[in-house]
Amino acid sequence: MVLGGIDWRWVGLKAGAHALALWPLAILVLGIANDTLGADPVARITHDTGTWALRLLLLGLALTPLRRFSGQAWPIRFRRLVGLYAFFYACLHLATWLVLDLGGYWTQVFDDLAKRPYITLGFSAWLLLVPLALTSTRGWMRRLGRRWGQLHKLVYAAAVLAVLHYLWLVKADLREPLVYAAILALLLGLRWRWRRGAAPAQGA
Repeated sequence: MVLGGIDWRWVGLKAGAHALALWPLAILVLGIANDTLGADPVARITHDTGTWALRLLLLGLALTPLRRFSGQAWPIRFRRLVGLYAFFYACLHLATWLVLDLGGYWTQVFDDLAKRPYITLGFSAWLLLVPLALTSTRGWMRRLGRRWGQLHKLVYAAAVLAVLHYLWLVKADLREPLVYAAILALLLGLRWRWRRGAAPAQGA
């Protein structure tokens, strides 16, 4: 329904998307307030923020195939929102490690980056997401032109590094990270197949 030049249906859908994206954070905040995050709340926060960053990153990559298979343009309208929330949770994940895990001992950051490859992979994934978040606006799209699409292909490398980070981190049960790895392989495989034929109409 369009009233006053505003598509209220889209406003409602977008509000719902924001609510769903913030729901995992709300659960964590309630868990902290009620002291229900288990014996190691820092580990729980680290895991949940990292997992949701990866899930949203994969969801963002899934929107182009969803648009292509459905023949509808609406999935692409959520791509920026989903991508920024993926970056938001990645920032929370990084901040949890820096502030709660390391406790402000900044010199240990470099030791961990040097001695723990999975941390190096995760930090590298976050670094790749920074320019994507900063240039996600329409203004930057206009300024960069074709280079904007080239820059935002970094999301593929960031997703690969994030999955490898999770795989390397997990010591025992690899089922969950392997599921994410399989989803990423499928999404990248679809893009590779399309590029051999007709490329998708829009971006990543």
